[in-house]
Amino acid sequence: MKKNKKNPNEYITVIDYIRPYKFAVIITVTVKFIGTFAELILPSVLSYMVDTLAPAKDLRKMILYGLLMVFCALVALIGNISANRMAAKTASRITGKLRHDVYVKTLALSCQKTDEFTVPTLISRLTSDTYNLHNMLAMVQKGGIRGPIIVIGGIIITFFLDRVLTLILVCLMFVVFIIIYFISRKGIKIFGDVQKSNDDMVGVLRENMDGIRVIKALSKTEYEKQRFAKINEKIYKVDSKANITTGLSGPVLNIFLNLGFCFVILIGAYRVRDGIIKPGVIIAFLSYFTIILTAMMMINRIFMQISKGVASGKRLNEVLLSPTDDDYIYGDVRGKKQESKKTQVSDYHISFENVTFSYLKRKNNIENLSFNLKRGETLGIIGSTGSGKTTIVNLLLRFYKADSGEIKINGENINFIPRAELYKMFGSALQTDFLMSDTIKENIRFEREISDEEITYAAVNALADNFIKEKKDGYGHMLDVKAANLSGGQKQRLLIARAIAGKPDILILDDSCGGLDYKTDSILRKNLAKNYTQCTKIIVAQRASTIMNADLIIVMDDGEVAGMGSHDYLMENCVLYRETVNAQMA
Repeated sequence: MKKNKKNPNEYITVIDYIRPYKFAVIITVTVKFIGTFAELILPSVLSYMVDTLAPAKDLRKMILYGLLMVFCALVALIGNISANRMAAKTASRITGKLRHDVYVKTLALSCQKTDEFTVPTLISRLTSDTYNLHNMLAMVQKGGIRGPIIVIGGIIITFFLDRVLTLILVCLMFVVFIIIYFISRKGIKIFGDVQKSNDDMVGVLRENMDGIRVIKALSKTEYEKQRFAKINEKIYKVDSKANITTGLSGPVLNIFLNLGFCFVILIGAYRVRDGIIKPGVIIAFLSYFTIILTAMMMINRIFMQISKGVASGKRLNEVLLSPTDDDYIYGDVRGKKQESKKTQVSDYHISFENVTFSYLKRKNNIENLSFNLKRGETLGIIGSTGSGKTTIVNLLLRFYKADSGEIKINGENINFIPRAELYKMFGSALQTDFLMSDTIKENIRFEREISDEEITYAAVNALADNFIKEKKDGYGHMLDVKAANLSGGQKQRLLIARAIAGKPDILILDDSCGGLDYKTDSILRKNLAKNYTQCTKIIVAQRASTIMNADLIIVMDDGEVAGMGSHDYLMENCVLYRETVNAQMA
């Protein structure tokens, strides 16, 4: 979690991203104030010309004051345009920095916290929520200064023109502000619901885009259309509710402002008739009333945007203030890391000691799991889908923290190994791995300091070198999005090459050989055993032939260990393993 440099005990929130730009905001406000002030004095100058200079027929002063009005109009134009540009620039910088840090924070979140948020809501927060916040920051700087200045300044100037008419205006403004306040307050919650509905829509879209081929293959296009229509209808209802609620402010505002306009004309006419004020005052007052009316409409729109921005800001704050992976590990959401206390050197490279874990904190996915591996040994994990095979890998990689028990590497609890140091130990090809739209070489290198010779060596051992060389550009061959121009087996061999290219201490292959034929699978395992003797290997597989030569095999069944030992031992003592092997080998 990102700390506040001035106060290490506090964490950065959305409001902290605005503070570094306070001088830019002050300059914008100053320029906006000058432009707005120039705009405000125009009706007063006009009133003076109508009531004083015109009856006196002073042509020279009429021309001078006319030029003054032109000058004020130009100052207002230039000031407002300049301030708007500066406001947009500042808002973009703040939002850009915030979007970057929220993205970095999502990468640092533990898998458990990511599951709580869900990927669709994180995508929505990075896109639509930052967009709403950007609009709020820009609009507040543009209209949030001009509106109040015009309203307050206009009231002050009209007070000196005529106090009775100003009293009508002030009473009207008071009622209008109360209406805007209550509607905006209700709007914050409703717009929060709108964003949550957008999260659901992003989730459906993401699923459909990822599984578009399956949807077409199974003729489920119409079903998915109806599914999307339901979520779209939900968004429509929530969004309509939000717009109806916030939209009430416009008509209500118009009614009160038009009523006030009528009162000003009516009472002003009587006061002119009685000689209390001059006609120029009425002209100036109506001009100010029109300007103030426009400013009030602007303030209303600003409050609506603030409702959206505040709702989005809260959602972004939830991400920024969420504990990171390290915070979960060290058990202190304020990030006060405990010092790592290494135990004495162990004879085992990897140890699981009575490890229990549950994703949903209800039924255990892993319960009291214990095993030890020496350096260079191979662990095979087999079991049915959902039996807990991948969970063991997730815990070892510290994607999730065990509920109880200890996981150790070289005798040290992995919870006290810095994340960067921990992940350098691993090379992994996981079920959900991906290939970039880049060259084959860069996909194997994966932004690491790995030489071309090491890349080729890894590809040879992963049995990927032959098909790579068959490509027109060899290792420089460009992959399509999601490596659509490779077969399933070729993708798996590239992923395995990437995993072993960094010469890891621990190699994890999570169901990464399922796309290989038996012969290729056998040669691959021999290469790993021969050329990576100091690398401890963990192989998760559905096929018994992939793991039957492992030093230790764990048979998982619904989160429990159904059997553990060598292939020969399990064939004699584990019914589930024996049935699996016999069924597959038959």
